[in-house]
Amino acid sequence: MSAIMRQTCKQILTMVIAASLALAPMSAARAVSIVTTIVSDPLTGVAIDGYDPVSYFTDPQPLQGLPDFEYYWAGVPWYFASAANRDVFMRNPDIYAPQYGGHCEMSLARGYLSDGKPTVYTLVDMKLYLFYSAANREAFLLSPREAQQKASANWAGLARESLGPEAQIWMTAGPVAAAVAEAPEAADHADEGHGTAEHP
Repeated sequence: MSAIMRQTCKQILTMVIAASLALAPMSAARAVSIVTTIVSDPLTGVAIDGYDPVSYFTDPQPLQGLPDFEYYWAGVPWYFASAANRDVFMRNPDIYAPQYGGHCEMSLARGYLSDGKPTVYTLVDMKLYLFYSAANREAFLLSPREAQQKASANWAGLARESLGPEAQIWMTAGPVAAAVAEAPEAADHADEGHGTAEHP
């Protein structure tokens, strides 16, 4: 009887392995689709969790945007605290959108993608950078030029690998392309720590 049970267990195990291998490509496709070009709320799809990107530059702390002041840009909705902020963003979104679509600058510099959190940020040379954690922000501020150069070098490959065809469109226009093209040059002119805004 134990020989029959062993054979049954082998057959069950074989079926489980075959099923998991058959489903693996579907799981990989789903995993890739979770990573987005613009960091957005996974439930609502709103960019940078609904924070107003213009408010990082105009207010002491970033403000939560409202659905009443919504603007679609780069394939996702962005919320703003006022119609004036929305209108300013509409005229030149590349200035106000976070660099690398809101992905953590230090994660990119270290060779992987992670979503930046809208409450963990800094402004350097009038560019908005989001970070996964306060420790990542502090590491960036120790050597922003070096971090910007490494992030720029890693971005193209990571975006293509993680974001797929969607990345090709985004990388040819917008703040991400500008960041990739200008980061080494801008890093040479960076004033370390100048214009840093922090959220407690």
